[in-house]
Amino acid sequence: MNQKLWLDGLDGIIPGGVSVMDFSKVINADKNAARKILEEMARNHIGRFDGEVMEFNDGDKIKAVMFALEKGIQIDEAAEHLDWKDFEGLTAQILDLKDFAIIRNLILTNPRMEIDVVGIKFGVAMLIDCKHWKRHSQSALEKAVLKQVERTKQYVAKTKGAIAAPAIVTLYQDKVSFINNVPIVPIFQFASFVDEFYGNLEDIETIRTE
Repeated sequence: MNQKLWLDGLDGIIPGGVSVMDFSKVINADKNAARKILEEMARNHIGRFDGEVMEFNDGDKIKAVMFALEKGIQIDEAAEHLDWKDFEGLTAQILDLKDFAIIRNLILTNPRMEIDVVGIKFGVAMLIDCKHWKRHSQSALEKAVLKQVERTKQYVAKTKGAIAAPAIVTLYQDKVSFINNVPIVPIFQFASFVDEFYGNLEDIETIRTE
């Protein structure tokens, strides 16, 4: 797999039918290279290709990213080709692979709030705000943490017996950091963070039903 071509190919994964020619224009590659990418995608159950037109479905871009990660592409490089909705999907997919129950775009009412991704395992919920930011300041992260803590409090208040931990997942960051014991996790370290989540709960802000 040509990693650069595959990464460029992520930009051409749009639900619906796309011809080889149109795909090649989107990813700025020649027609033969575009055809090879589409054929490799189809061989790996990403879309359906009849030789001239590829039919992509919702979720195929996340499948392509997961395949890329298996082949050694760095997660932060792949995530650059995702929009905010795809970024949420990737975060949820990682949790799903770690055997979490997943809720996406959970709406709370009175007051109305939305939680991007909820992952639940062993009776503890991880409530995630996905930040597909190219750049962010410390003050912006602090505001995001305060908002996510408030969402977590509302979630717990409306969910009997809940224990929940707020978290922020970002596109660009060097390492896991904490603001008021709320983890700020770069997407490239999210899988390892999830693996260690329950062992580190005593160091992570958790909110529970009183």
